[in-house]
Amino acid sequence: MDELVEAVYSALSNVIDPELRLPITELDMVGEITGNGDELSVEIKLTVSHCPQSKYLEQESLKQLREVFPNATVIMKVMSKAELDELKLKLRGPKKQNPFGQGSSTRVILVGSGKGGVGKSTITANLAVSLAQSGYQVGLIDADIFGFSITQQLGITDRPTRLDDMMLPPIAFGVKVISIGMFLAGNEPVSWRGPMLHKAIEQFLTDVYWGSLDFLLIDMPPGTGDVAISIGQLLPNAKALVLTTAAKAAALVSVRSGLAASKAGHELIGVVENLSWLETNGSKENLFGSGGGNQVSKELSVATGKEVSLLAQIPVSRQLSASSDAGRPMVLDFPEEPAARVINSLAEKLSQLKLGKESLTLNVKLST
Repeated sequence: MDELVEAVYSALSNVIDPELRLPITELDMVGEITGNGDELSVEIKLTVSHCPQSKYLEQESLKQLREVFPNATVIMKVMSKAELDELKLKLRGPKKQNPFGQGSSTRVILVGSGKGGVGKSTITANLAVSLAQSGYQVGLIDADIFGFSITQQLGITDRPTRLDDMMLPPIAFGVKVISIGMFLAGNEPVSWRGPMLHKAIEQFLTDVYWGSLDFLLIDMPPGTGDVAISIGQLLPNAKALVLTTAAKAAALVSVRSGLAASKAGHELIGVVENLSWLETNGSKENLFGSGGGNQVSKELSVATGKEVSLLAQIPVSRQLSASSDAGRPMVLDFPEEPAARVINSLAEKLSQLKLGKESLTLNVKLST
């Protein structure tokens, strides 16, 4: 019988829970095993009755078992309260805590712009997916509580799976995502004061099971208000990427955003200029002016006393906008588009970030 159990566990170790990204054998989801090699029945215990992955887990478990036991069957059950509590303890530890605090090996990157309408969410979503496509474990928090759009950018319609006070975030294109938009009906607006905003961001960090992440990207709201202050308190080790456009007016606001991040203790990784030019028949047309990225880079370098490089200039792209509207980031389907190549190059530069003894540093010089 021990050999039978061992063979069952060996087969089911190939079944990975899509939300927790761990084998079901490590999540104590394998229940009673009855019968023998000819007539085998195995219980698979779901975390909750409304588990959105139940059909997948049933089919995949049956597939893996029948490669070894052709007549195997599976019985789907639900964990008891005690079993679920034990699983949560294994995943999160004895109490809720911010997993990205001191000592975390996750590289946390805030993407801010100071003002809306410069493509911040679009670029953040594409960067997250590009990093995930390169094999990194990536999380994405939509911290723009009032102007949330990441769910639309990534075509997410699922809500987080709740395990009592723990949430499993939806995964899109390999990226774990949480947004206030997942908890609202339709296009319902959010009208909250500071304390509620702080609580929401705190819950995104402590109530969501993120697992082991290489990168956590945060789509910041415009401006330097309550959410930016909360993130400064909750994620003191985060680093900031400042987004602007070529327009001088956008650059002025982006400088203020970068200075606010610096004053909050966040190291500035660099500047990204979006909507830099429209290329037509080999010629570049500056639709929104020019020089904004360089202006932000120079002013932030002077103000902080450290070089804040212009890392990338992303051209105007109709496909970038169309892909975002369709809920499939452009880097997936149109990697050869000029804007996609720049975004993928920027993601590669970000992947070269490493954790130093005191702060996140670059092991190569980044330039345009």
